[in-house]
This record gives sequence, structure tokens and C-alpha cells, in this order.
Amino acid sequence: MADEDDLPVVTFGNLMTEGITLSRRGQHDKALGCFNDALKLRAGDKHCLITRSKCFLKLGDTENSLKDAEASLQIDKTFPEGLYQKAETLYTMGDFEFALVFYHRGRRLRPDLHKFQLGIDKAEEAIVNCIGNPSLVKLESKEELCFVSRQAESKKDKQKQQNKPTKDQKQTKKKSPKTEQQLLGALYADKAFLEKLLKDEDLMQSSTRQGIKVMDLVLSGISYLNHRRDFWQQQKPMYARAYERKVQRQGRMQDKKEKPSDISRSIAKNMEDIELLLARGSAEESCKKAERMLKRIQAWSENEVPNKNELIGDLHNCIGNAQLAMGQMEAALRSHKMDLDCARQNALTDAVSRALDNIGHVYARIGEFQQAINTWEEKIPLAQSSLEKAWLFHEIGRCYLELGKAEIAQDYGQKSLQSADEEGDVEWQLHATVLVAQAQVKLKDYPSAILNFERALEKAKLVPSEAAQNAIIAALDNVSKSFIAELNKSGKCRTLSLHEDRLFSSENIKSTTENAKRKEGNRAEKP
Repeated sequence: MADEDDLPVVTFGNLMTEGITLSRRGQHDKALGCFNDALKLRAGDKHCLITRSKCFLKLGDTENSLKDAEASLQIDKTFPEGLYQKAETLYTMGDFEFALVFYHRGRRLRPDLHKFQLGIDKAEEAIVNCIGNPSLVKLESKEELCFVSRQAESKKDKQKQQNKPTKDQKQTKKKSPKTEQQLLGALYADKAFLEKLLKDEDLMQSSTRQGIKVMDLVLSGISYLNHRRDFWQQQKPMYARAYERKVQRQGRMQDKKEKPSDISRSIAKNMEDIELLLARGSAEESCKKAERMLKRIQAWSENEVPNKNELIGDLHNCIGNAQLAMGQMEAALRSHKMDLDCARQNALTDAVSRALDNIGHVYARIGEFQQAINTWEEKIPLAQSSLEKAWLFHEIGRCYLELGKAEIAQDYGQKSLQSADEEGDVEWQLHATVLVAQAQVKLKDYPSAILNFERALEKAKLVPSEAAQNAIIAALDNVSKSFIAELNKSGKCRTLSLHEDRLFSSENIKSTTENAKRKEGNRAEKP
């Protein structure tokens, strides 16, 4: 019988590893049990909450998936994985507009993570597919309407029986045009356009090339807009147009008469509205709204707004993000520096870290790489997780590489890789390994560069990223040619160990890159 000391110790790390492995195998129920046990050992661990949220989402339990994502953000409101998981869950739930807000929020915090941009693209596409875009309508003849909603296709049969022209037109009349315009905002024009199409009887009886009746598509669009109108009126979400106009009419004097709780709710709604405007691409409007709100907040007392200084910093941050989106680099830099000053004066550590991050990004965007390095190096002690250190070290390393300081870039790449390994994040292991390899190419350490590009290729297959795989294969090809040229130039005077001679012979290098290309070609041919 085995001694108790020989029994494996159940640790948080072991449970996490086992849960992730089970989840990758598709055994999500068993994986869920591991994550539950892990959270008993380390309650409130944000990384475990996110892995469990992903597991819930794969099981179709969107409610619990959203709860875990939101719980991670309560622990760290700037947690990129939490923002991404919340956005993904909202997207799965069909709440595309809210999902878009959190994809944008994540991209502003971590513009280096491509998945946030992909999320923005798919959320915007989903919104257009749901409500349509008049600019996409092309009436070449009455036989064809090139305006097809993907969601409408999947719900066609159900909507055929639920929606009829007379019914929808009657529902539209239940609300005055003025009220509808306030509730729908810019979408009101889309609804008016669709209702106008309904009057064209010949067009309504025609079908698209896919065999879908134009009437069904138009009615599905109107139905969706009616649901959104009712939602905005009943639930009063952050971007309710009617509420916003009411607040604007009341003006500053009435705001001062409001109770603190009313002021707090008003501020929260306005802050969310500012973010939504930027998320929708209305950077100029977002900036103006934030500037107006900043003037109002500055005129209020601490009694009316207890967190006044923190809010002022948040608004400088919002203004800086909007200015960056508009390409106003100098203005964005000033705004983020004001955010930094405000954060330091009030000892707001998270805000200091946020401002340093944004300032570094602006410097990097304008090519001031040494300034970006100085700023980001100041942020290093404030990094709260291995994942945050992984991308921070990577960005600093990239800047050193741009400055031609390949040896320092290699050191930071290795630091980034170490942090990514601690976190178990394959995507950042990939980025860090590529950075190390690129630095080694600059240092003409071709054997090490080849090894690291091969490791990066394996990581790219795990992510998976076809674009990354293709780029790495091309880089492997180039560095292999450079290494072979160097060997030929030296006339084989360089002494290699037996192992190195086999590993880095020109035949083996060519074989490695050709095999990689052939594998990618075979993968592309598969349906």
C-alpha cells in the first residue's frame, strides 16, 4: 500500500492544467469540475474565472459564462481576457452592440492583440446583417435585391408566420414618429427606408438569387428594429437617445439640484455613451461629448461627485483615445499626460498604469521609440500579472529592435517568453519567440534564429493562425538562405559539433522549410 506522502498533491496549478487539457479534448463537463475545485483553493482568481467562463460558453451556458467574465472584471477592470470573454459571450447571446463596446474597450487597452480587432469586425458585420445598411442596397432590376441578411436566412421560416405587412405597419403606428426617432437615433432612417420598400408590391413579391423572398428580408429588418426600439424604451440602456436629450435640456443648473445618486447614474450613462460613440467609429462626437462633460464635472463640488478627481482622469483618458482614433497624436499625448498627472496627484495606481500604457503607445505610433521605452519601463513595476508583463516586455523589445539594438531586444523577448510561459499563454509565447528569432537574425546568429522560428511555427499551429504560419515559413526560408550563404562564404572553416553539423547542414535547412511549405499546402487543399 502506498505511503500517504507518495500520493500526488492536489494544487491549484494541477487542477487548472487538468481542466484546460480536458476542455481541449472536448470534455467540458469534467473540465468544469476541475475549475470549480481550483476556485475553492483560490477564490476569485481572475484567470481561473475566465477559463471557467470559456467552459460555460462551450456548454451553451451563456448566463454563467457572462457572470464569470464580469466577476473577473470586478477584480481587475482592465483585464484584457475578461473584456474579451465578456464581449465573446455577449456576441454569442446576440447582443452585438454591447459586444462591440467591449471589443473596442479591449482594443484600446491592448491594440497589440489582434483578436479584439477581429471581434470588432464580426460584431459590426453582425449588426449590419441584422438591421441592414441602406448603402449596400443595389436595385439592378425588380427581380433582384442584393441585400441579404445572414440572420434573416436562418430565421426565415419562423418569421414568415410571425410577421405580416399589415401587422408590422400597425405596430409602427403605435409610437409617434418623434418618439421613434428619439429611440432609434440613426437607425430611424433605416427603418423608414425599409417601410418605403414595403410599398413596392412588385419588389416584395420578387426573390433573391438564394431563393429568399425580399418581403421576408425587409420584414425581418423592421421586426428587429421594432425589438430594439422597445428594448431601448423599456430597459433604458446606456445609449438611450431619449434620456440623453432629456439630460441635455435640463442643463447644468438642474444637474446641481439633483440628488447625488441621480448625478452618479447620469455620469455613468454619459461615460458609457462616450465609449459607445467611440466604439461605433464616431471619434469626433465622442471627443466633444467627453470635453463637454469634463467642463461640467470640473464645475461641480466634491460633495456632489465624491470621485471627482478619478472621473476627471477617466475623461482625459477618453478624450485621448478619441484623439488618437482621429490621428491627432500631439493632442492625444497631451490628454494622456493630463490623465497621468491627475492619477499621480491622487495616488491612483491603476490609472497611472493605464496612462503610462497609452502614452507609450502614442510615442510608438509616432516613431519616438526611445520615449516609448522610457514610458513602458516605468510601467513595469505596476504590471499586475505575468500576462501583462509578457506583452509589456514584448512591446519594449520591439522598440529596441526598431532602434537597431538587437541584443537588448533579444533580452526583452526572452523576458516576454518567460512571462508567457508562466501564464501558459500560447499566443504570447508565439509573439515572444518570433521577437527573439528576429533579434537573432539581426545579430546574425542564424542557427538560434532557425530554431526559434521553428518553435514559433509550432506555436502558430496551436493558436491556430494561418497568417502567422505563412509569415514564419517565409522568415525561415529567408534566414536559411542567409545561413547557407554564410557557410558557403566561410568555406566550411567554421567548426561545428557533430550535432550542429547535422542540424544546420544546408540540406537539412532546405528540407525543413520545404516540409513546412508542403504541410501548409496540404492543409490548404483540405476542404
